[in-house]
Amino acid sequence: MSSELTAPADQGPRLGQPLPDELLDSGERLTREQLRELQLDRLRATLRHAYDNVEQYRRKFDEAGVKPDDCRGLEDLARFPFTTKADLRDTYPFGMFAVPMSEVRRIHASSGTTGRPTVVGYTENDLSMWADAVARSIRAAGGRPGHKVHISYGYGLFTGGLGAHCGAERAGCTVIPASGGMTARQVQIIRDFQPEIIMVTPSYMLTLLDEFERQGIDPRTSSLKVGIFGAEPWTEAMRREIEERMDIHAVDIYGLSEVMGPGVAQECVETKDGLHIWEDCFYPEVVDPLTGEVLPEGESGELVFTSLAKEALPIIRYRTRDLTRLLPGTARPAFRRMEKITGRSDDMIILRGVNVFPSQIEEVVLGVPGVAPHFQIQLTQRGRMDHMTVHIEARPGAGPDQREAAAKAITKGVKDSVGVSVEVHVVEPETLERSVGKIRRVRDLRQG
Repeated sequence: MSSELTAPADQGPRLGQPLPDELLDSGERLTREQLRELQLDRLRATLRHAYDNVEQYRRKFDEAGVKPDDCRGLEDLARFPFTTKADLRDTYPFGMFAVPMSEVRRIHASSGTTGRPTVVGYTENDLSMWADAVARSIRAAGGRPGHKVHISYGYGLFTGGLGAHCGAERAGCTVIPASGGMTARQVQIIRDFQPEIIMVTPSYMLTLLDEFERQGIDPRTSSLKVGIFGAEPWTEAMRREIEERMDIHAVDIYGLSEVMGPGVAQECVETKDGLHIWEDCFYPEVVDPLTGEVLPEGESGELVFTSLAKEALPIIRYRTRDLTRLLPGTARPAFRRMEKITGRSDDMIILRGVNVFPSQIEEVVLGVPGVAPHFQIQLTQRGRMDHMTVHIEARPGAGPDQREAAAKAITKGVKDSVGVSVEVHVVEPETLERSVGKIRRVRDLRQG
């Protein structure tokens, strides 16, 4: 992958228009047939690299009765075993690395809040490929050389900050490495430095919007034109909320540390119809979450990724737990799209026999006036029954009557659209726990 950026620095983002041919890189110019040939060559090499250099893969392949040479076509990948987060935790910290540590140039890791962190490594070539993928994503979002990119993803072991940072530099942009936190100062920096693009979690973008308004500043007057939002699921209702309050284009970026980090897939600003997967580097499948069977294109299931160009940590059929479906490409015809992620198989709440996702609650909340899009779900037990309470922040200035009306509207909306009864509390603004990374939507306080 090569960025091949040649546009002048003063060129605007051409929002809503197809990307000029001179800004497409060599991978984006592939036909679907050429892409599939490249994928097979890279897949076979990746399987061999993993088998020869990672004991965990060699053992799992042998137990499944497959060898790298058994992959003669892309469809043969389904014969190979899945990789899960447990594999990375069982081999903590470096057991899944496929190169000597002397070739590893950077290490990232997950937070490890639910167990041992998952550790990933990158060679020099891996870091270059990652920067190219994020640069491609920024171009697809409307970014051009010379644009200033305000990065509010956290830096450190989390892949978001440095991943976005290096990609923005590769795209020829000027980076403002704000990181997370110090919200009032971030608003001041945006006003003073005049960035055109912001890269941040959507939940923290809402916090920044609230801070603009708290300071008496109309967010629509800012210099920002594009927001590239990722690291957590977000809905079309949240897109509308952000776009209307900020007067920007809000587009989705997807990635996860085990596969690479941000930049695995990106929504194109001219269509906003799902995320094009950069399939020259990452091969996607969608499987039935229960059986593991590969599903036909267009059917919803769990997203699975295989890396095609990673050296330090090749990843084979990694189960992301993210729920989506694959669709044909549009703005980038060679690359298939994944539908916007709005839930994870392990985030699903089963409440009195009904499957509930936080995104369904969010859709209802965002349609009710007087409340902010900041909420948290608490699960408890009352007697033998599970009980859900939704705590939602009021908007500044919302009085008691408006808060009461909002609580009733949300209670009814959840019952009508999701089919479960919930208890709703509208609380004071800025009283719920916030995160500069991934927002904690659910607190499960049930015993067992």
